[in-house]
Amino acid sequence: MKASKSQILGAITAFSLAMMTMPASAHDSVLHTMNALQDGFLHPFTGLDHLLAMLAIGIWAAQQKQARAWLIPASFPLMMIAGGALALAGLALPGVEHGIAASVVVLGLLISFAVKLPVGAGVALVSVFAVAHGYAHGQEMPANASALLYGSGFVLATAFIHVMGWMAGKGAQQWLASQLPRVAGAGIAMAGVFFFVSAS
Repeated sequence: MKASKSQILGAITAFSLAMMTMPASAHDSVLHTMNALQDGFLHPFTGLDHLLAMLAIGIWAAQQKQARAWLIPASFPLMMIAGGALALAGLALPGVEHGIAASVVVLGLLISFAVKLPVGAGVALVSVFAVAHGYAHGQEMPANASALLYGSGFVLATAFIHVMGWMAGKGAQQWLASQLPRVAGAGIAMAGVFFFVSAS
């Protein structure tokens, strides 16, 4: 199916908005308060790459139309914890920023092309990305903060963003236009390319 002019315009607009709101570095805007739970909860909202990936997972899962598709976003926070634990343990994980950028590109393309995968394959894919995201969160945890509270905060925020993505994906399919998520996916993928180039 050829993209219409309105779809192309929508993708360009989404990409432009993403670029205008993007900080110079995806992780420069780390908030540090006296509350570890609050810091952890706010952190996923301070990096556009994290935010887009987490929204994309919810949107893509909503496109799957399988009874157990909820396992895809549910697996992400769990594997983020594993990634965060690696960072706190001081273990090196090369290519984290590129992995995060790649997650935005791949998830955007999956949405744009409405790719359907078995739930198990979807869980495996997002789990790999989740480790990279979790590792970055762990690295940026404020000094002397409670790992349990900080981790709980970013897991709760991640779950919230997934739900927002899921609801947006379902709503777009049911009440607006079935092509809208695909246009959004194209914009997300283009933003991911920018992140990837910036991380190089």
